[in-house]
Amino acid sequence: MNDKHIMHLDLDTFYVSVERKIDSRLKARPLLVGGTSDRGVVAACSYETRGYGVHSGMSMKLARQLCPEAVVIRGNAGTYSKHSDEVTEIIKEQTPLFEKSSIDEFYADLTGMDRFYGCYKFATEMRNKIIKETGLPISFGLSINKVVSKIATGEAKPNNQLLIDYGTEKSFLAPLSIKKIPQVGDKTYQTLRHLGIKKIHTVQEMPQEMMINVLGKNGSLIWQRAQGVDNRPVVAFNERKSISTERTFDKDTIDIKKLKSILIAMTENLAYQLRRGDKLTACINVKIRYSDFNTYSKQMRIPYCSADHILIPRILELFDKLFQRRLLIRLIGIRFSHIVSGNYQINLFDDSEQAINLYNALDKIREKYGDRTVVRAAGMEAKTIGRMHNPFNGLPPVVLAHRKQ
Repeated sequence: MNDKHIMHLDLDTFYVSVERKIDSRLKARPLLVGGTSDRGVVAACSYETRGYGVHSGMSMKLARQLCPEAVVIRGNAGTYSKHSDEVTEIIKEQTPLFEKSSIDEFYADLTGMDRFYGCYKFATEMRNKIIKETGLPISFGLSINKVVSKIATGEAKPNNQLLIDYGTEKSFLAPLSIKKIPQVGDKTYQTLRHLGIKKIHTVQEMPQEMMINVLGKNGSLIWQRAQGVDNRPVVAFNERKSISTERTFDKDTIDIKKLKSILIAMTENLAYQLRRGDKLTACINVKIRYSDFNTYSKQMRIPYCSADHILIPRILELFDKLFQRRLLIRLIGIRFSHIVSGNYQINLFDDSEQAINLYNALDKIREKYGDRTVVRAAGMEAKTIGRMHNPFNGLPPVVLAHRKQ
């Protein structure tokens, strides 16, 4: 492993940085990006807000209470994707192998490049190029594997860089909090803290079997990462096995007409995404979250399909079976899974040549002018449902706080 050079890059407070690039008046001001209603979620927050206890994933209502002087911006997925693509192109041109793990996070395998050019020097110059050409701050960590590099990036922030020399991985990790280890969420962190484990060096000194007894398989993974061990390769392309969309309402609703209209629009849009990616789904799922926050879902296996007129009745059927409590609904969602490559097969009994030609024509219009250019009348109430990019292009989805209906 000593000949491996894995670089991790992370665009600092990416959404905030993009908004400040667009509007320089926002620089040095506390800034929140996400859903703007009280039910919105903070997708990103500037460093100025963090001293008040604000963090991403927090409700926008609470964030505003903690930092009332913050500027709140709804955010635009298309804008962020565009700026992310600019960074992606630079990394793609410069590195032999890279992985885009999220809209603002990348890995690059620089192994072998030290024969011609120092890897750290190369990484430094690439970071400077990204900053100069995009105007966005970015940090990186460089080490022998993904996990150490990712943690190093976190320690380098904001807008800095850090090299972890071969052989120093354990000593670098030892004094850090166990929460720095990827895969240690809030629940796992609390479990470990109850055992008196606060720093990574404590995990390093524990037998692996003890971690497994406490946390199961996850305990083995956390123990290995605490030792600085991670054999995962940099993967250039990840095949998506599911696509989904959901909607949280500003006000809980029991308006069945509205709910079904949104479900129809969601299904229509996801079916289009399947067809544009030459994909088929064999499992559909509907999710409902009621006003008391209890969440229920129901799924159905179906013959491989990507056609609206087949999927929509099945989705509505699942909703009718699922919606039994007659309480106000807070959120609804749809997921298509068991996705495989393939083109829609004509049903000789149900489909006509005209219907297939209609799908082709509608999809061409959507591809050229946008996902919601043409929609079914039954789904017109859901005006803001739509995707900017093909979800099967090998890139990760844009993750924003749920948009509100």
